[in-house]
Amino acid sequence: MKRMRAGLSFALALITVTSAGACSGSSVSADSTPGTVTLKVNYWGDFGLKELVPQYERDHPTVRIQLNPGDNARQHEDLQKYLVAGSGAPDIAAMDTTYSVSFRNQATKFADLKALGAGKYEDRYLKWKWQETLSPDGRQIGLGTDVGGLAICYRSDLFKVAGLPTDRDQVSTLMSTWDKYIETGRIFTKAEGPNKFVDGAGLLMEAVMQQQPTGYLAQDETLTMDGGVKTAWDTANRVIESKLSANLKPFTPEWNAGMKSGAFATIPCPAWMQAYIQDQAPDTKGKWDIARPPGGAGNFGGSFWTVPAQGKNVEEAYKFVEWLIQPAQQIAIFEAVGNLPSQPALWQDPAIRDARNPFFNNAPSGKIFTESAKNVTPQYQGRQTARVRQEVMNVLDQVQEGKISGSAAWDKAKSVAAKAVS
Repeated sequence: MKRMRAGLSFALALITVTSAGACSGSSVSADSTPGTVTLKVNYWGDFGLKELVPQYERDHPTVRIQLNPGDNARQHEDLQKYLVAGSGAPDIAAMDTTYSVSFRNQATKFADLKALGAGKYEDRYLKWKWQETLSPDGRQIGLGTDVGGLAICYRSDLFKVAGLPTDRDQVSTLMSTWDKYIETGRIFTKAEGPNKFVDGAGLLMEAVMQQQPTGYLAQDETLTMDGGVKTAWDTANRVIESKLSANLKPFTPEWNAGMKSGAFATIPCPAWMQAYIQDQAPDTKGKWDIARPPGGAGNFGGSFWTVPAQGKNVEEAYKFVEWLIQPAQQIAIFEAVGNLPSQPALWQDPAIRDARNPFFNNAPSGKIFTESAKNVTPQYQGRQTARVRQEVMNVLDQVQEGKISGSAAWDKAKSVAAKAVS
């Protein structure tokens, strides 16, 4: 596979306190030649657009694409403001899966992509992916980009020093459940000393969360904290109590430095995480490998393209989105940035099915991530899921910092979650 760059979608919604993982820098300027349509595209991370925009503009000489990368949370907050105000929205806006329910309940503020012709693509998509942006009255407000099939990335060199197996199949068996994962971590930390087994409890809790049948909110928007959330919370706290965690917050400078130095041996690893590791720790090539996730399949992340209805170029915007979701472009994005398409038929293309990542010891990345994604049980994302998640994660951070523990921490997590939906 080509060198991949990070496609941070869902995880940046999880960690709103920092924009370290978001793309930055100046936007791609658009030509204002008379007769030219300029499409403004708001997104975060790396959706593979920089590689594709020049091709689209060559084939559509009267269209210019203005790329406006930014912070995940801020992009969604701004989009909501634009929808309320009735002006200011981009022609095309990326939307994270965490926000899908909130925005699909405002479906009239978006172009109905089915009315523009997108209905013919429904059968291409994972059923649950298509449903995430389908409003109660049948309007389709978004077309899926990627899904985040889950795995575990691990430092095989650190495993070897600790006397643990390094072969990815053996490691997958060794850590086939979260209980076994924690037990392996205890063996590792006893042998390794200063190095920790996992980067932090935050991403790990979210990985466990994404394997549960229920999330933070039920379909009637009531809190379900004593279901999958409690399972994930308890697992994360066992990791902290067992002193397996390096207590690093994702997408911070300290986390990035720990990735480079080998401060931790494993990390929950959706498909897009490969690229982030490669960018942040290029000198660790060959030291990492990829194992199947403990606890079975999971989806950690994923996004959509939407077209706000207030735009002046709705039809041209849809044409660009429609072009982006075609097989050739979806495969090109996978090869460029590692984002796994949400159209499962594409997983059988040799470019994805047979993909191996040389950075991760030539791991069969295409096979590992598609196997995880194809067995996902979809989880409902509520209107306030992003807000509730952040409040709960703030409390988990306090646990890692030693400021609160035990039942007091769980009671506080439930309390802040309740306030977030009130």
